[in-house]
This record gives sequence, structure tokens and C-alpha cells, in this order.
Amino acid sequence: MTNSLDAVRLYIPLMKETNMTWDEIKRTPRWELEGILAACHEYNLLHSMDGYDAKDIGEMAKNKPAIRNDWSKYMAQKRKYEALSGVHSGDGSVKAAAEELKSKIRG
Repeated sequence: MTNSLDAVRLYIPLMKETNMTWDEIKRTPRWELEGILAACHEYNLLHSMDGYDAKDIGEMAKNKPAIRNDWSKYMAQKRKYEALSGVHSGDGSVKAAAEELKSKIRG
């Protein structure tokens, strides 16, 4: 492997999250590896609070206030993907969510 920061930020997370082997990682273009890792992060964030509701978060936040920040990130992601999928169609948020994703892809 390598001693660079890439090992910590890219290769090891890919091995852990996707079970990719070192040979698979070496054969895959970097832009594709970064895309896979970004998708894993999105997936983990999108499902990080599944099964909880606002009442549960309120109770947990009494002991750990930082959980409210995690909850707000989770809810923002959930709303974005609901808008993209058309769950709340007609409120104009589909176009806004699509533009946000396009801007992230561009750069």
C-alpha cells in the first residue's frame, strides 16, 4: 500500500464499506473510486437514523445534544431524496434537489 493520505481517506474506507480488494482498487480509476465512496457516504447518512422519530431524538438529545445536528442532516438528506423521487411532487423542490446534485457533480 502507500503512506499517503489517500490510504486513510480513500482506500481503507473503500475496503471497509464495499469489501473491495486492493487489486480491484488499483484497477479502478480514481474518479470512480471517489464516486463509490461518495455514494457510500450518502447511503450511510440517508439510513443513519432509520427507525427513529422526532420524539426519540428529543429524548436522546437530553444526554447527547450533538444528536440534533445529526438528525437535521438526516432529515435534510431525506427531504432531498424524497423530492428527487417525486414523493412531494408539486412543491418545486425536485428541481432544486436536482440542481444541488448537479452542482456537486460538477465540482
